[in-house]
Amino acid sequence: MLPLTIDLQRLENALEGDEAVDHYLDLDTGEILAVGPQAPVPGSAEKYDVQPERYLPIDPLAGAQSLAMREDFLYTQPDPHAHPLLSRALSGRRPLRTFDYGLEHFPRLREAWHAYRQRRLREYALEWLEDNGLEPAGEFRSRAGRSPARR
Repeated sequence: MLPLTIDLQRLENALEGDEAVDHYLDLDTGEILAVGPQAPVPGSAEKYDVQPERYLPIDPLAGAQSLAMREDFLYTQPDPHAHPLLSRALSGRRPLRTFDYGLEHFPRLREAWHAYRQRRLREYALEWLEDNGLEPAGEFRSRAGRSPARR
């Protein structure tokens, strides 16, 4: 695997995704680039040293993955008042947005969701790096996402 200094927080944000912006990982610098809808793909404007393989596109999580992450979280929570409301939100129209709005009524649950979401996004980011033959420099992780020192 190729070790690369990567801002994992930016990678997590790219995976969580904004459909109006495309993200790319610069395999030379480790920088995460955000490219607007009308902007050219990174490296395409190079005149002399064209390296299309230098920029790896970062596809955001599919809607089904984002929905599954919320469902998984919900089934770890015992709150009898929140569960029916948030469960309905996930089965209704615009489930991701409705779920996030529903959390506003439950501050403790909202905090738990943010912590859970950060953990899961980190896992997705590390899996994405591994799937692409990369690893963050200084962090050697096994397939399970643990550093060897923690085992």
